[in-house]
Amino acid sequence: MVSRASGPVIPAQVRAALGDHLAYTTVMTVMARLHDRGLLTRQRAGRAYAYTVVDDPARITARRMHQLLDVEADRVAVLTRFVDGLNPDDEQLVRALLDQINTDRSSVPSGGQS
Repeated sequence: MVSRASGPVIPAQVRAALGDHLAYTTVMTVMARLHDRGLLTRQRAGRAYAYTVVDDPARITARRMHQLLDVEADRVAVLTRFVDGLNPDDEQLVRALLDQINTDRSSVPSGGQS
């Protein structure tokens, strides 16, 4: 239902579309869990949240990588093992991306955003 919507939807709209046999709290909980997993984005809509499907596979994968990294106390070990397992092409890509990020950050004026 959320993926077919033309814009953000609130749990009450999803419940109405699925049928009133579901409890509002059940729909709300499922949508919140999908948000926590990075599959939905949300924004305040009055007292509720309005949800939208995340349709960018790269964003979903990046969010999962961050979540996995956040559960480990030794981030250095996790990142070291990850980088050590990269093939040479991916290693070069990561280096180039880090260089680009550093260049972009150094071009932003101090005390503000671009």
